[in-house]
Amino acid sequence: MGQKANPIGNRLGIIRGWDSNWYGSKKDYANKLIEDHKIRTYLNARINKGGIAKIVIERTLGKLIVTIHTSKPGIIIGKGGGEVDRIKEELKNLTKKDDVQINILEIRRPELDAQIVGDTIARQIENRINFKRATKMSIASTLRMGAEGIKVKLSGRLGGAEIARSEEFKQGRVPLHTFRMDIDYANVFAQTVYGKIGIKVWICKGEVLGKRELNPNFVGGKNDMSERRGGEERRPGGDRRDDRRPGGGRDNNRGGARPERRG
Repeated sequence: MGQKANPIGNRLGIIRGWDSNWYGSKKDYANKLIEDHKIRTYLNARINKGGIAKIVIERTLGKLIVTIHTSKPGIIIGKGGGEVDRIKEELKNLTKKDDVQINILEIRRPELDAQIVGDTIARQIENRINFKRATKMSIASTLRMGAEGIKVKLSGRLGGAEIARSEEFKQGRVPLHTFRMDIDYANVFAQTVYGKIGIKVWICKGEVLGKRELNPNFVGGKNDMSERRGGEERRPGGDRRDDRRPGGGRDNNRGGARPERRG
């Protein structure tokens, strides 16, 4: 189950919310679903360097609300808000709707978002940076920001090799079977001159205890790593940080006189 099911879809209704919030009857459900796909495909192609993590679509009483989660809001907004107005008009022409609203939410810690981490690795591979170096740098920055674990899998003609292969890099813990673990997942492609390279990223942000807000636009949940188990601070590897010495005993003589030597 952990390897075969999408970690995000596996946790829907438990600790994750849906990225599309609307109700559709039997007549118009398919049309709305296709329209959502067109909106996401268009925005990802239109703002390919905008650091888009996810696009949340809501429909209420004929009104279409598109919320873009991005690490680079300045690129999307543009000078004086001109760029976002152009995108709004283009979405009106695409969806044939007059009432379209665009909201932009900034991601404070892009190193903890699987989509942005995958895009970063893909762009570096396309610029002919060694895939091992790009992956290890992204893993280090993610763990530095407080993630409990990260796993990255690359598949394809890595390094321009004749035979395609898969390589996996993992640090920390990524328990895919535990539903209360907040695991972000993304599947990204890098288009190189020798073919496509697939990149899968799993990021474990910690354990969610208690009821959680399922609204995907909710800010202040696990993204800021505030819901720690028992309120204790953890290192990236998952071990607790305290003042114990490696031998297991506490250093009770810190700052005092040296112990008396016998014999």
